[in-house]
Amino acid sequence: MSDAGFSATRLERTHTAMQQFVETGDVAGCVTLVWRHGEIARVGTLGYRDGETLAPMTRDTLFRIASMTKPVTSVAALMLVEEGRIALDDPVSRWLPELANPKVLTDPAAPLDRTEPARAPITLLDLLTHRAGFAYHFTAFGALADAYGNVFNGIDASVDPGAWLQRVAELPLMFQPGTRWHYGISTDVLGALIQRISGQSLDAFFRTRIFEPLDMTDTGFVVPPEKLGRLSVAYTVDPATRQRVVEDHPASSRFAKPERFQSGGGGLVSTADDYLRFARLLLGRGRLQGDADERARGPRLLSHRSVDLMRTNFLSRDQRRIPAFGQIVWAGQGFGLGVAIVDDPAQQRTLGYRSAGSFGWPGALGTSWFADPVENMIGIMLIQRRSVEPFPMAAVFERHLYDAIDD
Repeated sequence: MSDAGFSATRLERTHTAMQQFVETGDVAGCVTLVWRHGEIARVGTLGYRDGETLAPMTRDTLFRIASMTKPVTSVAALMLVEEGRIALDDPVSRWLPELANPKVLTDPAAPLDRTEPARAPITLLDLLTHRAGFAYHFTAFGALADAYGNVFNGIDASVDPGAWLQRVAELPLMFQPGTRWHYGISTDVLGALIQRISGQSLDAFFRTRIFEPLDMTDTGFVVPPEKLGRLSVAYTVDPATRQRVVEDHPASSRFAKPERFQSGGGGLVSTADDYLRFARLLLGRGRLQGDADERARGPRLLSHRSVDLMRTNFLSRDQRRIPAFGQIVWAGQGFGLGVAIVDDPAQQRTLGYRSAGSFGWPGALGTSWFADPVENMIGIMLIQRRSVEPFPMAAVFERHLYDAIDD
């Protein structure tokens, strides 16, 4: 490993800070990876992938990356755009007729039967930017929240994407398409769209078009039996006791079931090294960034322009003023095609550590990554801890990384 322009002493503080989260029991373990200027500067493994058996966390531990899946699905959609099979402004109902006549709640908290017609069709751009009007059960209210919970209840049993989409189409939208950013199942719907257009399962499309070209050998929707021993236990935090509780265990994991629903919004399992290659693809504007051996950069998967669009804010000024997750998320960052992009470091929630132009998108189980074009740097932090309250571990990780730069 190289120092990659870091102070070794200062970079060690990152390790120490992460260790404190493990020692206090906030997380069972973590894997961190730092890449800069074409070199891996540091890989840290702390704690356990199973807090009960004390199986140690290792560099090749598999993590459920949750919404870190969304940028992958966005890349897949843009591949279809580049092939001329769909355009950003196309109504998706051409391929998803289930969504041809959506109804919209007259008020976000209204009963499910109090609706009005959609004033505009749902477009591909709406799905990519979370402006289609969909929600999650935890971002909806009242009856709509319950309805979303029912849509996802038992989703990891054998679920045909078409049957799932039909259940989704029966729900009213929370907002008029195109009018505001609201976190929801847009990227799951995008996954169904990719399957309809390509004629392939999402797993097959991702594997042949993205994972195999990038040599991401440990990333997929299902963990095969020979790799289950590397899958970390996933925990949630009991709000009453604030103790870790097992949410998904390798011995009974839904991620081991070959028939499970292929969720474009949050279904992938990956490793730190695999996701580094995907992040380098985006940092390199469509090809692996910064490999010392140019022959190892692999094929171009997207054009410069497509990746530049991913890394461009699409939210209007008014849309950025609307709170998300109970706070003003978009003061210092905007949202592009599947990723958030810092455009005012002084105003962003992570207190201005990332440079302008930095981008990424985290996962609900605490997984986090960012890529910084100014510093030519990628940081990845993988844990398995779900909590309804904000958890500062990723912000602490990033702060120490930036403080360690010494070139």
